[in-house]
Amino acid sequence: QVQLVESGGGLVQPGGSLRLSCVASGSILKINAMGWYRQAPGKQRELVAQVTSGRTATYADFVKGRFTISGDNAKKTVYLEMNNLKPEDTAVYFCQAGITTLHFITRDYWGQGTQVTVSP
Repeated sequence: QVQLVESGGGLVQPGGSLRLSCVASGSILKINAMGWYRQAPGKQRELVAQVTSGRTATYADFVKGRFTISGDNAKKTVYLEMNNLKPEDTAVYFCQAGITTLHFITRDYWGQGTQVTVSP
């Protein structure tokens, strides 16, 4: 069993900042990559940012220069620092991880999601 638990969402004014965290736990042999996706009402889930175990980060164009993803392999944690938030960033943010388990099974795992609302 593998669990991903997110924290750090909330309500913020436009131009504000939030920091999301996601901790992985369970029967983990190796975390290959961790990332954040988001889903706004009526829209499809989309990639926000991802970081590999080698710390290579990729970003969606709409967050470049505003969001920063980082990972702590020892803590099995990924962070998303979000600055200069805009109303269009309002969405449920989901943590995703590509994990190889102790049973040598590799698959994607998802957290339950955390709400981010950007509003005056």
